[in-house]
Amino acid sequence: MAEAQAPLRAPKGTQDVLWPESTRWAELVARFARRVGLAGYGLALTPLFEEARLFRRGIGEESEVVGKEMYEFTDRGGRDMALRPEGTAPVVRAFVQHHPPVPWKAWYVTPAFRYEQPQAGRYRQHHQLGVEVLGTDDPDLDVEVVSLAAAFYGDLGLRRVELSVNSMGCAEDRPAYVAALREYLASRRDELCDEHRGRLEANPLRVLDCKRPRCRAVTEEAPRMVDFLDEACAAHFGRVRAGLDALGVAHRLEPRLVRGLDYYTRTTFEFAATALDTAQNAVGGGGRYNGLAEAIGGPPTPGIGFGIGIERLLLACDAEGAFPLAPPVPDAFVVDLTGGEVARDLAEELRRAGLAAERAFDGRSAKAQLRQADRSGARLAVIVGAEELAAGTARVKDLRGTAPELAVARAAVVERVRALVAGREGGPS
Repeated sequence: MAEAQAPLRAPKGTQDVLWPESTRWAELVARFARRVGLAGYGLALTPLFEEARLFRRGIGEESEVVGKEMYEFTDRGGRDMALRPEGTAPVVRAFVQHHPPVPWKAWYVTPAFRYEQPQAGRYRQHHQLGVEVLGTDDPDLDVEVVSLAAAFYGDLGLRRVELSVNSMGCAEDRPAYVAALREYLASRRDELCDEHRGRLEANPLRVLDCKRPRCRAVTEEAPRMVDFLDEACAAHFGRVRAGLDALGVAHRLEPRLVRGLDYYTRTTFEFAATALDTAQNAVGGGGRYNGLAEAIGGPPTPGIGFGIGIERLLLACDAEGAFPLAPPVPDAFVVDLTGGEVARDLAEELRRAGLAAERAFDGRSAKAQLRQADRSGARLAVIVGAEELAAGTARVKDLRGTAPELAVARAAVVERVRALVAGREGGPS
């Protein structure tokens, strides 16, 4: 006799999102689409896998994302491919390939893949919302992008989200800063964590992104990029901060904010949910990437955007008691005691009229069907028994309110249900 096999489970670092929880996800995406749509952003859909060199060029060979976390594979044509680890580079690649008119405003929702140790709100397959704008270096656009993210958190009812901002400078002023930072960190090399002690020479900016207490203590007194900005970058950053103040978007300067990806220039920002009792409380962030299009083979094109992790954002909502789960409920539940044909036809008639309708299956008893109607949350039950079938009527029963139960002509059921759902007690009988 064959040995029973254990049931298969989702891979480590992934999760299944089932109904009714998935209705919360759908509403979250819908609210995001409405918010950014008001500012002229349209949906961009790009492949889940790309040539691996897109991310090597765009994110950087030395980054942890590319070096340690990216899912890479060789396809049957011998091409080196990768599952997308983040959302920006694919959108910029699409812009470079298709040449849409600028400024090009796009938003996306996508799974992202990173081989890392799963943690609260971050999975090996997680999901991101984001926007990208390409074609202008105007600092007022930075203000618009940051303000959109802040407004979206407000749309969800979040109140404990803090915004940090910094400037990463540009090609002209960053080398002097990197040299000063490297010199400072080298003088305190023995105080750094083991990982960054060994990587200091390759990219000292990585140390600023380290969350370990040893590195945080050292970088507390490190040189600040904002003190090395040239005149143009300083003016740009000043305009961004003034714009945020003008719009009432509270923020603070965080000189250690580098966001961990090599493509950032000038404005960088991050939103942290203080209701999450963890060091991993970032719920979104982004910045400018004025050299990214050029790095992947396109013409020099300024850009800016942000990404928001859906899983961690929902954890933040739960921590604040915001954006509660509210699965949709049917307007009516058809209870058919005559064999099921009436339920089949009447439920479809209600749906074609724009009303949400459900029914039971498998020839259940009247008691079981009414119990299922109540569990569904339906406002109304439409009941057809042998007597109603013979008379060409149906009984419409209010399960949640005080409207009287009425027998109405079969042809008038839809209008009666619509009237009750709309709060009008009348309707034909």
